[in-house]
Amino acid sequence: MQIVDKQIGVGTLEITEKERSYVLDVLTNNRLSYGPYSKKFERAFAAMHDMKYGIFVNSGTSALSIAIACLKEMDNWHDGDEILVPALTFVATANVVLEHGLIPVFVDCRPDTYNMDPGEIERRITKRTRAIMPVHLFGLIADMDPIVKIAHQHKLRIIEDSCETIGVSYRGKKAGSFGDISCYSTYVAHFIVTGIGGLAVTNDPQKAEILRSLANHGRDSIYMSIDDDKDLDGLTFREVIRRRFRFVRRGYSFRATEMEAAIGVGQLERFSDILRARQHNASRLSEILKPFSSWLQLPSWDTNVQEHGFMMYPIVVKPDAPFTKEELVHHIETWNIESRDMMPLINQPVYAFMNIQQEEYPVASWINRCGFYIGCHQNMHEKDLLYVGNVFREFFKKTSLL
Repeated sequence: MQIVDKQIGVGTLEITEKERSYVLDVLTNNRLSYGPYSKKFERAFAAMHDMKYGIFVNSGTSALSIAIACLKEMDNWHDGDEILVPALTFVATANVVLEHGLIPVFVDCRPDTYNMDPGEIERRITKRTRAIMPVHLFGLIADMDPIVKIAHQHKLRIIEDSCETIGVSYRGKKAGSFGDISCYSTYVAHFIVTGIGGLAVTNDPQKAEILRSLANHGRDSIYMSIDDDKDLDGLTFREVIRRRFRFVRRGYSFRATEMEAAIGVGQLERFSDILRARQHNASRLSEILKPFSSWLQLPSWDTNVQEHGFMMYPIVVKPDAPFTKEELVHHIETWNIESRDMMPLINQPVYAFMNIQQEEYPVASWINRCGFYIGCHQNMHEKDLLYVGNVFREFFKKTSLL
């Protein structure tokens, strides 16, 4: 078997003529600041998740940041208050909590879906807990019914980190439709790719107004776009002029441009094809890798409750396997199959100051040691999937397990 020339990556970028034509339209109209494509992208993205308001920003991390800032302002949270976050997630989830003077309190994850374990939440709640931030990892929505119930019982806000899960459902409801504010990413390798980009989504007009202001330096909501002083007259025009350079809160420069929005509009129009292709490829990988399931935990979830979007394909080496994750990963990387560790968080050097006790999070600790993921994106074809299977087979032959 020969090594493929082109790396089989964890993500992909596919720009079609549709996206190119929309970007060309932006350039032809000489409009890069917030405009018609941004508005269309926000409306369509929010509607796809059964929500009313979308705010397009420059990253999913920025979306999370303004979500926390919005609720901190509205609910008068104080520095030192706490937000519950999963013990397994990308570092941005915990970083944004710390950046706002709050404390991330970690909750262990489930060993099957890898999302926040609802059964571990209540013992982490204290008198300073203000919100729960479930993260929908790898394309699978967390078990939201019990999480919502706990949040209501304890009067806690919910911020959904849905950066890795776009457009899929849990009990008939869309990802991001359970929380006060939900956040998504459109960065490279995600479901929808705009280069840079993210969205904060909500059903509450007051939250939407504050979120947009926060993303625009804290600007007065009367003037968020160069179109907001057009076609006005009389007292209304005078009021906009008076307030259009007025700032009412400490905000951020989190804006994206019409270029990214135009790409996003094109990607949204073919999202269903992207999703189906990822789901098909993941299903094929599960079939191809099934002979190795004595040693590898492949993705599993309750298909009667959850839909899996498969932003990537997670694999965990089982505890009794006679080899290490490092040995397997080194083998597949040598054969030009890209991998990533499966979202280690609590063992990151940057959090050493928090003195996290790893033994308190046995599932996350196991996944940190043994979990990784590979790609299953829409630009992987049958020959690529079969190649992945053959590379895994070579490893098990080499280790005398086949």
